[in-house]
Amino acid sequence: MVGAVAMSLASPDFTLHWTHSVEKVEWVENWRVEDKTLTLTRAAVKGSGAGMEPGDGATFENGWWVWHPETKVPELILAASGATVGGWQICDGATCTEIGATAGAPVVVKSCNN
Repeated sequence: MVGAVAMSLASPDFTLHWTHSVEKVEWVENWRVEDKTLTLTRAAVKGSGAGMEPGDGATFENGWWVWHPETKVPELILAASGATVGGWQICDGATCTEIGATAGAPVVVKSCNN
């Protein structure tokens, strides 16, 4: 793979944190790696607006809209335009790493089993 960077997580569960590029509102997603898929187990947004409406069954908890979509995908493709507030924080437990903060190729998150 040209220009690829591999990242190993200590747990099959990880969290993505970022600030929405238009509304400047925090967004958090909890993911689980399951064999060849990624499962979105929880999503939370600290507000609503353009492109960030809370999902079905969302409840308002401590200032966040929270829902549990259980969406399965083979990979996540995160655009790295460099024109947003910042990149994403990918966290597994207490360790967080910033990804996609500068302009470049999209960041692809997928299971190593793919």
